[in-house]
Amino acid sequence: MPKERMIYQVDSFTEEPFRGNPAGVCLLDEDAPESWMQAVAAEMNLSETAFVRRLADGFSIRYFTPVAEVPLCGHATLASAHILWEEGVVPESESISFESKAGPLAARIEGDWVLLDFPADPVEKTELPGGVAEVLGAEPKASYKSRSGFSLMFEFDSDETVRSLQPDTALMGKRGFKVVVVTAESLSPQYDFISRCFAPGLGVPEDPVTGAVHCSLGPFWSKRLGKGEVTGYQASRRGGVVRVRDRGERVEILGRTVTMIRGKLLR
Repeated sequence: MPKERMIYQVDSFTEEPFRGNPAGVCLLDEDAPESWMQAVAAEMNLSETAFVRRLADGFSIRYFTPVAEVPLCGHATLASAHILWEEGVVPESESISFESKAGPLAARIEGDWVLLDFPADPVEKTELPGGVAEVLGAEPKASYKSRSGFSLMFEFDSDETVRSLQPDTALMGKRGFKVVVVTAESLSPQYDFISRCFAPGLGVPEDPVTGAVHCSLGPFWSKRLGKGEVTGYQASRRGGVVRVRDRGERVEILGRTVTMIRGKLLR
């Protein structure tokens, strides 16, 4: 009989059920084949499913979209840390260290929030790609590329424009835009900036809330606004709140979580 493995679904970057970004979390007690992890992620059909395995010092973590493995995922790391504490695998008083393909990550509880320590991914200004207005449905005022090459970021003059965009994600994929972030300063006093994220090349037409791109958004808006901590709202249909502190080569990303599903994988 196949070994049973615990699996969870957690809404990340929200304190309300059915909001934020749902992530899968699968706890492993040994290595699993990549093909199996990819199949589970496709079965879960969420933006990302994380696979977490204990090491001698901390945990390894890997992330799969329904179609591909990615090196870093914020909302699935947030969800994984939450589950490790909630299930009593790690005492809530202790921080958690993860080894990922993006390098070492860490998580700890800070009040009602989970704090993630991630590598910063600052952006540099680039020329606007040809045909970008056709892809996004509006002309951005500036274009940026993250240092890692993970994402393209487009800045707009108003948050209303960001909220109302209806990009052609099929065309986005054809043009080779793998991960696209759109952002603007927020009109709401609750937030410093808003954003949306599209990743059709990874099988995610629009990601509900994307922790990893806040490794770029946080430092960008922190410097732009002259603030050590900024709060962003990702304006997807589900929506979610992300706090970010610029720490130079690292960023601290804070979010909240809600466990939605607890079950067992039987295959």
